[in-house]
Amino acid sequence: MIVFRDPAEVPAGFGPSVVAIGKFDGVHVGHRVVIERMKVDAQSAHAKSVAVTFDRNPLEVLRPELCPENVVATQRKIELLGELGIDATLVLTFDRALASLEAEEFVKRILVDALQVVTVLVGRDFRFGRGGKGDPELLRELGPQYGFTVDVVEDVHPAGADRRVSSSWIRELLAAGDVAGAAEVLGRPVTVTGEVVHGLKRGRELGFPTANLSEVIDALAPADGVYAGWLDDHVTGIRHPAAISVGTNPTFDDVERRQVEAHVLGESGLDLYGHRATVEFTDHLRGMTAFDGMDALIAQIAADVAEARRRLGLT
Repeated sequence: MIVFRDPAEVPAGFGPSVVAIGKFDGVHVGHRVVIERMKVDAQSAHAKSVAVTFDRNPLEVLRPELCPENVVATQRKIELLGELGIDATLVLTFDRALASLEAEEFVKRILVDALQVVTVLVGRDFRFGRGGKGDPELLRELGPQYGFTVDVVEDVHPAGADRRVSSSWIRELLAAGDVAGAAEVLGRPVTVTGEVVHGLKRGRELGFPTANLSEVIDALAPADGVYAGWLDDHVTGIRHPAAISVGTNPTFDDVERRQVEAHVLGESGLDLYGHRATVEFTDHLRGMTAFDGMDALIAQIAADVAEARRRLGLT
């Protein structure tokens, strides 16, 4: 997949293209329906398939006090889009200049001039252009003038659910620690990726050493608590079963930031420092609790490890 960071980077004659526009935060099940339809339309039109998205949530510029956390970081979003087999992604820098661009000028400059669009796919609630005045109806009005059609993709509802798939729903599920539910709405497991760094080594002192991820990770971590899951080492390619902790360790009250740390099950002496690793959450085991003394903490960790092994099918 080609990644463009500015419309000016799109080479002359790149199109024609079929374009899907959106924030694509999380690249969830609903987004994937849009992308798959775009690929079908592009194949029928003998055109390129192109996702147009933004380098941040537009609310970060327009209403920062209302801006939620991203489900995934921009680079991770690009990687996920690339995994869907599209031809290109155009990542627009959402700044005051883009926010002030009139809706028709957005269409002409980005979709028509740069991408030679023949079909535009959007969700029903998509808005664009200055003041959010651009919507699917405006696209339909402009289509005949600029030579493109518009395909509005309806909301997606998981089987048996009366709520549409959305990034907001995923955030709620993660905030509740419901990683299984979030995975269903995402259409993929809940994961975070970062570098394994040195921590306080308290897990080692307790007999349960952990791999601590760096503060900078590529996705929103679930609620504080203990989880079963996996640790994928990007250096060795080995996938390790793990019991995972997210939080600040309230028993000791000396951890200043939320940490994601994974205790690899059935292994000892692993040296993962400096390795890039992905932690995958499969099951929520319990919430985060402060324990009265080391013995109670160690007993609970041992129980967590046993339960993680059971959930992962290792016992």
